[in-house]
Amino acid sequence: MASISHQWRLRGRGARRHVPRLVTTVTTIAATLVAAIVVTARPAAAESPWLTVSADRYASFAVPADYVETNIGAVSQLVVEGNFGPSASWAELGLTRRGTAWTAVIGPLGPGSYYYQFTADDTKVLKDPTNPTSVTSKPTWSTFFIPGDSARMLADVPAGQGGTIEPLTYKAGAGQERSALVWAPPGYDARRGKPYPVLYLQNGEDGGYADWVELGRAKQILDNLSIRGGMEPMVVVMGDSNAADYRKDLTALMQAARRGYNISRDPARQALAGLSTGASQALRTALAHPGEFAYVGSFAGLLSGDAGHVDAKAINRGIKLLRLYTGNVTDPAYNPTYRLMRVLDRAHVRYEFDGVNPDAGHTWKAWQEDLTDFVPRLFRSVRDHGPSRGHLRLDREFKLPATGTTPTPWLSKQSNGDIFVTFETTTAFAAAQHVTVWGNWAPGGSWLRIPASRRGDRWQVTLGPLKPWFYYHKLIVDRVSVKDTSNPTAVTTEPTWSTFLVPGKAARPVTDVPGGRGGAVEKLTYDSTVAGQERTAYVWTPPRYDPNRAKPYPVFYLQHGGGQNYTDWVEMGRAKQILDNEYLDGDLEPMVVVMGNGNVSNFTTELLDNIVPAARAKYNISDDPAQQALAGLSMGGGQTYQVLRSHPGEFAYIGTFSAGFGSGTGVDVAAINAGTKLLRVYTGDVTDFVYPSVLATLATFDSLGIRYEFAGVTTGPHGWDVWQKNLIDFAPRLFKADKSN
Repeated sequence: MASISHQWRLRGRGARRHVPRLVTTVTTIAATLVAAIVVTARPAAAESPWLTVSADRYASFAVPADYVETNIGAVSQLVVEGNFGPSASWAELGLTRRGTAWTAVIGPLGPGSYYYQFTADDTKVLKDPTNPTSVTSKPTWSTFFIPGDSARMLADVPAGQGGTIEPLTYKAGAGQERSALVWAPPGYDARRGKPYPVLYLQNGEDGGYADWVELGRAKQILDNLSIRGGMEPMVVVMGDSNAADYRKDLTALMQAARRGYNISRDPARQALAGLSTGASQALRTALAHPGEFAYVGSFAGLLSGDAGHVDAKAINRGIKLLRLYTGNVTDPAYNPTYRLMRVLDRAHVRYEFDGVNPDAGHTWKAWQEDLTDFVPRLFRSVRDHGPSRGHLRLDREFKLPATGTTPTPWLSKQSNGDIFVTFETTTAFAAAQHVTVWGNWAPGGSWLRIPASRRGDRWQVTLGPLKPWFYYHKLIVDRVSVKDTSNPTAVTTEPTWSTFLVPGKAARPVTDVPGGRGGAVEKLTYDSTVAGQERTAYVWTPPRYDPNRAKPYPVFYLQHGGGQNYTDWVEMGRAKQILDNEYLDGDLEPMVVVMGNGNVSNFTTELLDNIVPAARAKYNISDDPAQQALAGLSMGGGQTYQVLRSHPGEFAYIGTFSAGFGSGTGVDVAAINAGTKLLRVYTGDVTDFVYPSVLATLATFDSLGIRYEFAGVTTGPHGWDVWQKNLIDFAPRLFKADKSN
């Protein structure tokens, strides 16, 4: 039976939230499916897809609230679970109830294949009924594919050029009927005089016989290798490793395959490979029954020191290729692979190791790459027997400190510099049912929840690799936000948040400078006539600040956002580290930076009548508008625009981070242009909910004739990863009018 490839255009509710550039949301959806085995349903014409994927690889989810309530009742939380996490790990993306739908956006996602489901209140699972793809072994999963050069081997080949996928049924123990899938190469000839070589490919635990097609995109991989001349013409039989007696089941599968296909019985023309459980079975077969298969591949097999007696002579004589694969330290097979290699080394068994895949764990991303590497090595001579490009040595086990002995997060560095982070809870959640670690490790700094696993009376998870930068996280325990008390850091306005830094060259702007070389951060108290109380601001002064300098310092007033206060630019925005580093690099004019409290009913009055006079009274700063700057994020950006409207020219330098200007009515354009040396506008990407407002602001400025600079889109959400980068770009432009462009 020929395979069926599903593609359709995704339109509807999710797309309408984006600006025209992103409205065209075309995606090629998921795996090749077999019609007789996998039932799919095209969404009704009136249904809006729950998933849309834009041309620039942002995935938008919009789940109708009435559908959720009708099918599973009222819920307090809805997430989309999928392989969106670091190393393509399973992660939860929280959806927000907005009007009639639960929505979320994530991206840009890397090219590749994805699978997902929706889960409410940790226990109630929904399949996307508008996505016709399905996964036989996981009925609630749907899939989609994002094309791109790095995923070219996973893409559909032109129609008519690929092989075929057909179902195969066979009788196993006690007459039980079992199923498999068979890929036959392009031009397969059932009457060819020389039988085809055959690869038996097994799935993993909790999977099924169709997984390699529906999740692993085996058809696309084999098709692409075939039409590129990258493999010997062969038949690939995809069975089910989940049998009570896998040896008997494999024998029955092989007998059925030989009856149905023109394949070789010669061990030299037979290969066996599998992933996870299937890989362990392949290894046991190779070690205990050497010579049955001349080629054996273990994709993250969990066999380690329990390899039993190893007959090296028989193995080396009967097996032409034994090749091992593993993902990074998040892969449960990482340590077992190391131990198995030591066993094989001591026994003098010949094998090859593909190296540690640095970018994937125990996931289909890794196994797809493993299959792509393994198949071209079968039934022919190859010269390259080393690891794949970029893969790493495995010269020691990955070991964590003893449970409960080390504050977390605990950072570990790999040989290529990659950083992995381990979180461990206290014993306070021993009775918990579901624990995740929420943090800004999604693309662009968006937030994902990574499920933790129970370790005795604690919960633990290792994730990564994480790019060098500043991170913040919290625990979500049975849907309740909880502080990670194993991490001593604190955030004043977010009591359940903790922070940590992943060091590296890219993180230098947000990293502490050497002791004694940075500026100083002090508290400034002032009387607020607006709030009717004493309030506090933070003030950064540059290294070697001179309160008696003849020429007053220029001053930069920097505001926080809604739900925050004056502490956030220091505790979360890393303002001190950013300013310190830029000053030491010679990129920053010596200035004073005042971070006030904007939580008042009239910020303009608060700033001009309270914060500014108090700062001038204590610090040697200028009152010349040309030497004053004002910027803010989100709410603070909106407040900055209010000051610009009502007091144009009071601050010669204006910056707004993720904020909209609003109506152009009553704006004194001439005064703004005359009094403003720099008006620079920043925004996050489509995951930033004010993105449309910022684009509308630019259109308003254009129509009014207001001069401004648009910094372009900063990849990331309405969050600190974006605003830190905005400050890094904005601060060096201040008080250098001739260099601001």
